[in-house]
Amino acid sequence: MTFLKNSSLALLLFLGTAFAPLHHGWGDYDQTKVLDYTGTIEESKYENPHATVSVKDKNKTWLVYLAPTSRMTERGVTADMIKKGSSLRVVGYPHKTVKNEMRAERIFINGQKYELRK
Repeated sequence: MTFLKNSSLALLLFLGTAFAPLHHGWGDYDQTKVLDYTGTIEESKYENPHATVSVKDKNKTWLVYLAPTSRMTERGVTADMIKKGSSLRVVGYPHKTVKNEMRAERIFINGQKYELRK
């Protein structure tokens, strides 16, 4: 019985640490540098742990982390609203080390504001 408890505990610890690198902390984003631009969505993924879009702004394409899909839906943002070719205004923070990545605080679709973090 002790072996099973120890094995179960070891498995839980392994699973907890094995997937930790797949999720990033919001502390990796520089909240002193606010980005605010409008671009065209080149790619979108409406899946967990976070919806993402690739948005081209002039000569640069940003990978933008949005909110989890449950929050997106709760706030009124559907997958169809962030599809390829759509225009999107993004306000958020750049990643501290990944040059083309940012975290969105809010997005604007057709002039409508959607808060993603509050």
